[in-house]
Amino acid sequence: MSEAVERHEFGAEVGRLLDLVVHALYSDREIFLRELVANAADAVDRRRFEALTGGAPAVPEGAAVRIIPDKAARTITLSDPGIGMSKAEMAENLGTIARSGTRAFSQSLAEAGPADRPSLIGQFGVGFYSAFMVAERVEVTSRRAGGEEAWRWASEGRGDYTLAPAAREEAGTDIVLHVRPDAEEFLEPIRLRTIIRKWADHITVPVLIVQDGKEEAANEGTALWRKPKSEVSEESYAEFYQHLGHFFDKPWATLHWRAEGTVDFHALLFIPGMKPFQPVEGERESRVRLHVRRMFITDEAGLLPSWLRFVHGVVDTEDLPLNVSREMLQSTPVLARIRRAVTNRVLSELRTRAKDAADYAAFWENFGPVLKEGVWEDAEHRKDLAALLRFRSSAVEGWTSLADYVSRMKEGQEAIYLLSGETPEALAKSPQLEGFRARGVEVLLLSDGIDAFWPERLGSFEDKPIRSITQGSVDLSGIAGGEGAQGEAADVSRLLPLLRDALKEEVSEVRATDRLVDSAVVLAAPEHGPDLHMQRLLQRAGRGFGAGLPVLEINPRHALIGKLAARAETGGVEEAAGFLLDLARVQDGDSPRDPAAFARRVAEAFAAGLG
Repeated sequence: MSEAVERHEFGAEVGRLLDLVVHALYSDREIFLRELVANAADAVDRRRFEALTGGAPAVPEGAAVRIIPDKAARTITLSDPGIGMSKAEMAENLGTIARSGTRAFSQSLAEAGPADRPSLIGQFGVGFYSAFMVAERVEVTSRRAGGEEAWRWASEGRGDYTLAPAAREEAGTDIVLHVRPDAEEFLEPIRLRTIIRKWADHITVPVLIVQDGKEEAANEGTALWRKPKSEVSEESYAEFYQHLGHFFDKPWATLHWRAEGTVDFHALLFIPGMKPFQPVEGERESRVRLHVRRMFITDEAGLLPSWLRFVHGVVDTEDLPLNVSREMLQSTPVLARIRRAVTNRVLSELRTRAKDAADYAAFWENFGPVLKEGVWEDAEHRKDLAALLRFRSSAVEGWTSLADYVSRMKEGQEAIYLLSGETPEALAKSPQLEGFRARGVEVLLLSDGIDAFWPERLGSFEDKPIRSITQGSVDLSGIAGGEGAQGEAADVSRLLPLLRDALKEEVSEVRATDRLVDSAVVLAAPEHGPDLHMQRLLQRAGRGFGAGLPVLEINPRHALIGKLAARAETGGVEEAAGFLLDLARVQDGDSPRDPAAFARRVAEAFAAGLG
């Protein structure tokens, strides 16, 4: 028998190529098992197809890929009852790097054009060589279905390989990996089972792990997303959803469809019914799983934009070209079309569900802040997203949309007004709202961190400009209905320049306003630049430079301002000016410039009032 052993050199610069496969092509050593199982599943599918056309014996009943770890011998054996290989095919497919029998077979099927051709995974002919990441020697024994001879291919992954006659009772292939000392973790059945569950859980060929003579299923074997919707129960959807993302709730929405046309793919996506324990605000990438022909490839394909990262699920395609490692996706038009189609499908679902206000409110309270990010960063979908936004309001209970706000706008009102801050409760009590409430003008109350950013990008809705009420001078005099501030206004023409002079280092302007009712003062931002909430965020982040000084607005109808106006005729108001600025800061949720001094001043004034 030894004389029949033939030694061959690989049909490529194997030294460099195998080193690339082992050390650079794959980022995770466990990928070797995915590649070998994928090849075995392909071989079974190929035999099943050829049996239909009379080109091979039928696949035996109970066909499965068997994985047999042997700690004592330090080997892992993968056995399949697939199509097998002849001597010539072993030399051609295993002896030439980047030569793939699967790929050649797929090309021949495409040329023949059979409508029911099988789904085959291998494309590039290098997956097999990933075995050398964990094996110091690889032996392949194979017998072609319909043939009588078996042959053994063996190599240590250097410059050559051997081919020798062998024995195998049935058609198929056995691959024996002689495991490296630093890869003994892969001899543990539980480790192998975990890898199969991660990468090959849904391929249709059963994968069994053999331990102590007993066989245990390692994969589920059912790709739920490839079934017709009519054949999947709500319980099955919920079970898969919980398994997929380790969730404990039921999904708020389930999207299951097959896309056909310019690109074909199956998709099963879920929108969770509750916030995950891991905040979605902290993770910026979408983790929808990409499968190719049921085989998991990656969850880092960016199949959805970051502002839909709360969506979980699977997209499975047969059309997507991959590079040789299957871990780094090419930027192909096919992938771009899949991304666009999946994103539009999720947006369509949200539009439909948004028609039920109570149902949509549950979603919005969980993921509204994330969806708002899309208004800031995605010009293509900004208009669609604007219609999906929901807000608290100074005028109505619960959540309201921009469209509903516009329908309630007062006669003469030209803009959509909003106020940003820390919490809706604090905003509802803000003195910034006094003049708007007095005139019956609604203001949207925004309290998410992203609310300081997106309104600038959106700019308008239904041709109505969106405006922060803390930015610039807001003129409400032209709005019909309601009443503005009541009472006689004091003459503040002398007081204003004195306050400006006293506060020249701390404010950009001091001016009278008619948008206050009960409060004496309020702060505003300059006409150009960030509003007050954005300025506070910038200052907390240590980036307050360039934000500009605030504007101090005074209410000439307030008793305090009236008394200061009278004092301005005869004496200075420098100390009172600082008190007014601190008072305005406290009303907006900021600390006074000198908290201790401000507290003493308030205590003294209170004591004087009691006297």
